Amino acid sequence: MDNRVYRKIVIAIDSLKGCLSSVEANMAAAEGVRSVCPGAEVVQVPVSDGGEGFLEAYRAAIGGETVEVVVRDPLMRPVTAAYLLQGSTAVIETARASGLTLLADGERNPLVATSYGTGQLVADAVRRGARHLIVGLGGSATSDAGMGMLRALKDAFAPDGIWDDIGELRSVSVTIASDVRNPLYGDDGAACVFAPQKGATPEMVVRLDERARRFADISARHFGFDRSAMAGAGAAGGLGYAFLQYLDATCMSGIQLLLDTVRFSVLAEGADLIITGEGSADRQTMMGKLPMGILNHANGAPVALIAGRISDRDALLSAGFARAECINPPGISLAEAMRPEVAQRNIRQTVVRMIGSF
Repeated sequence: MDNRVYRKIVIAIDSLKGCLSSVEANMAAAEGVRSVCPGAEVVQVPVSDGGEGFLEAYRAAIGGETVEVVVRDPLMRPVTAAYLLQGSTAVIETARASGLTLLADGERNPLVATSYGTGQLVADAVRRGARHLIVGLGGSATSDAGMGMLRALKDAFAPDGIWDDIGELRSVSVTIASDVRNPLYGDDGAACVFAPQKGATPEMVVRLDERARRFADISARHFGFDRSAMAGAGAAGGLGYAFLQYLDATCMSGIQLLLDTVRFSVLAEGADLIITGEGSADRQTMMGKLPMGILNHANGAPVALIAGRISDRDALLSAGFARAECINPPGISLAEAMRPEVAQRNIRQTVVRMIGSF
């Protein structure tokens, strides 16, 4: 196809976890585009569905001040974590304080891991005047149903009282951003579905699920209502439940919330091509993951999907993607593919090849 056809190309690639941020992946793709379409307008949109890169995406979208705070990691060790403050709105990425990436493989133990640090970020934001919190739930090392987070809030605002004494939080509105729709407990709950990838053995899963169920029962008796079955309650090891039950949070799709904020549909107007991507694309991609959000907001523009691994290509194409391309050559080792400079090069080369084949 004549390159002059490409007047405008929009790039919105999710982070490649443990390898590249959304910004870095977008930049590599943009370099590939410019090498073959030097006259095209290239629009880069950092994106995240609520997990890794959420803060970075919002900083690019709305600006604001980055606030750094020393909080506790999932094992209660000091760690410096950041959140975004823009006027009376604070954007918090749970993974910054309670993330799985903060732990070595041998340290993963969701029976011990706590969301306390996330509560410290919330408390700091409220003390600095935040009255609306946007909390990205994803990438957590925890499965404590948010009890650690709630303990941190109580320690900050009512150390000698009970939860009902925390009047300062009543004027704060909370939106949790997650594409996880699972309930708190049960076969589809936080422990059964997500705890194994956080280091839980089958025995731990049973204990975690029972602990979450007991906590929900106690909380329901106290408040007179029960939000443990709500969509999103199981996000971030049940942290979603704590926000829903105790802070009256609203749960929204992470990618929907971000795309609305950046007005992606407007950005996509007039685009001749949209390039999106993620670490691994398969049938789960079609179940509300970030690339599907991009596809649904494409305004009719063709959407090309790139990923470090592609499965179910025919299903992805049937879902509406114009292309579904793996950035990695056959036979490359995972260790080599995960090197940032290698991933960036492979993205550039894939984009060049893909544009030439349309």
